[in-house]
Amino acid sequence: MPHLLKLYIAGRTPRTEQAISSLRAICEKELGGTYDLTVIDVLERPQLAENEKIFATPTLVKELPPPLRRVVGDLSDRERVLIGLDLSVIDPAEEGKKP
Repeated sequence: MPHLLKLYIAGRTPRTEQAISSLRAICEKELGGTYDLTVIDVLERPQLAENEKIFATPTLVKELPPPLRRVVGDLSDRERVLIGLDLSVIDPAEEGKKP
């Protein structure tokens, strides 16, 4: 089942571009292309943000697979994003080692 993700941002700024770039890099590495990311600018579509009760940006919402999860704030922290997406966290230093 692909991951259905929505990223709520406020305008196209260097900070939001960095959030998008960081998130895409994490998703490509960890989800291997099995995700659908929609970027929603709350300045252009405030009603969507209101409907979803988005009070801060950036906010990442994982709709599928259940359970619904949210990550608010800095998306450059790989571990925080993975926990927010309900994915297991593997320490990069441990990744190549065998038990």
